Amino acid sequence: MFFVLSVQSQQLETLINEALVNNSTIQKFEIQYNIASEKVNEVNTLPNTEFGVGYFVSEPETRTGAQRFRVSAKQMLPWFGNITARENYVSSLADAKYEDIVIAKRKLMASVSQSYYNLYANKAKQAILTENIKLLETYETLALTSVEVGKASAVDVLRLQMRQNEMQQLSDVLSQQYLAEQTNFNKLLNRNKDISINVVNELNIPSEDFEINTENLALHPELLKYDKLYQSIEQSELLNQKESKPMIGFGLDYINVEKRPNMSFSDNGKDIIMPMVSVSIPLFNNSYKSQTKQNELQQLEIVAQKEERLNALETLLEKATTDRISARISYATQAKNLKQAKNAEEILVKNYETGTIDFNDVLDIQELQLKFQMNQIESVKSYYLQTTIINYLTN
Repeated sequence: MFFVLSVQSQQLETLINEALVNNSTIQKFEIQYNIASEKVNEVNTLPNTEFGVGYFVSEPETRTGAQRFRVSAKQMLPWFGNITARENYVSSLADAKYEDIVIAKRKLMASVSQSYYNLYANKAKQAILTENIKLLETYETLALTSVEVGKASAVDVLRLQMRQNEMQQLSDVLSQQYLAEQTNFNKLLNRNKDISINVVNELNIPSEDFEINTENLALHPELLKYDKLYQSIEQSELLNQKESKPMIGFGLDYINVEKRPNMSFSDNGKDIIMPMVSVSIPLFNNSYKSQTKQNELQQLEIVAQKEERLNALETLLEKATTDRISARISYATQAKNLKQAKNAEEILVKNYETGTIDFNDVLDIQELQLKFQMNQIESVKSYYLQTTIINYLTN
């Protein structure tokens, strides 16, 4: 899904696939989805069967004998379609939960890519600093030679050495930041923090940007989730309507009757069996009416939330697109400035060959050159970070 140069796309794709398999956040959402799906089996049941046993402490006498104990069983049945409505409602909640997995995977892919580009930028900056430190060492050698012949002072040498110290300090700080970012990257893949990352040595901004299909934004999982939630409210209302219907119960009572002594007739001691039918009618159904009103309000809320999120995603896409264009412009400007700085550096070297060199100018040019190189790396990083965001939103 992510646009990267062919020289490193396979490596980054492999790392992303590893993250999708091992990341604990993805596993958490998958477990939550499995739990939501399992609830379908939970609701696919009838109400509990009621059993009762009673013993007559004072045995009532009947014509056929005294009643000793009573056993009853009763089963309530929901209205037709109630269980199906419950299953549909729980399934719709599971569908909404599934979108969380899709969203989490997209965010993880973006996070892995962005961390990768941060590592690249850090590594590239360290390489630039190493290159500039070596350049200053060369100038230091020139300065020492000039001091010997009286064309430079020891102050010039000290300035060059202090500048090297500053660069070394910045390089050491970048090394520590690299380790922190490496830990972040490895934890996204749910592996040991000390595993080294093989980052590509060079990234360049491509000559042309790929076309952005803004229509795909409407199909983004963050928006589809609101559609699924809306559908779950519809299923909730259908279930509410079913539950507002009566419930029918079927039961059976068995009463044990003791024979009357010293009497003989056909029904003496005959037990009593009594089938029963009952109906549970929700006469006071204000709760169901209230639930209907709540469902209507929740649907309105979901529509508003989706509109709000769509506006936010559109704003984010526009900003990412603009920032990517700005990164391209900045890269071109830094490349032009860097070329001019190198030309100035060549002039200074030629002046040294004629016997004149101003080491203050050397430091100024070197500082500008370093600034342009760092800005150029930042432009490349920004370009790919914004591309990552664009892919998250449109692919």
